[in-house]
Amino acid sequence: MNNAINKINVSIPSANESAVSTASEYGYKKAKKKLLPSFGLSIFAGIFIAIAFVFYITVTTGATGSWGITKFAGGFAFSLGLILVVVCGAELFTSTVLSSVAWAQKQITLKQLISCWLRVYIGNFVGAMVMLLLIVAAKMHLQDGGQWGINALNIAQHKLHHTWIQAFSLGILCNLLVCLGVWMTFMTKDILTKAILLILPVTMFVSSGFEHSIANLFMVPLGITLQHVFPTELLIELGYTANSFADLTISHFIINNLIPVTLGNIVGGAAIVGLGHLFIERTAK
Repeated sequence: MNNAINKINVSIPSANESAVSTASEYGYKKAKKKLLPSFGLSIFAGIFIAIAFVFYITVTTGATGSWGITKFAGGFAFSLGLILVVVCGAELFTSTVLSSVAWAQKQITLKQLISCWLRVYIGNFVGAMVMLLLIVAAKMHLQDGGQWGINALNIAQHKLHHTWIQAFSLGILCNLLVCLGVWMTFMTKDILTKAILLILPVTMFVSSGFEHSIANLFMVPLGITLQHVFPTELLIELGYTANSFADLTISHFIINNLIPVTLGNIVGGAAIVGLGHLFIERTAK
């Protein structure tokens, strides 16, 4: 009897083994997807994450309550972005790095892996820029007497004040949460369950100030743009000077934020979550 039960147990894959198998298929399909559909879905992902950051800015603007509760509310709002990405099937760089599992299992080549990451990253950037243009054209920065724009400027500026190693570490922590959220969705096919599973990991990383490269591709360029279009007289009226946000520059952004955060996101998602689970699954056999 015990032998029969053991045979049955051996034939049932563990939750991790099932998730690894799904992750491998997930990565294979992303790497093999045709250029135009992949790029189009990547643009949508950039738009979705930008929408989430707009939601975050709106929710936290003018908040006077507890710092932690305000951060939680903003993080909860931001979870909309990853929910839209997963439910709508968009291609987001920070979750696409899980295709490292398919590469480690030799289902795709290193060239295919890097090519997939690059086209998704570029597509995300295009989507973020589309949203940036729309938000500026809509004059969202003038909402709440200009406080919305000041909030956006302060958020963008804060992201450039990390040390390189701090930004890198915050990038690792961010994508650890993002990819763990996505990893959990591999264990269910129910859309509502997937959405619910994503909420707390995203809320946690956003409220804790972890750094997401694609979110930053929208947020910091938005700040850079706003410092040029924000009315000087309104800026002064709100207690700032014309040079208060002068450090918001493209070079400062790329060197001190985007590069270390992107590398950190790769380590957190591709190495720790993806390859980490694959290693565990292999050693369990």
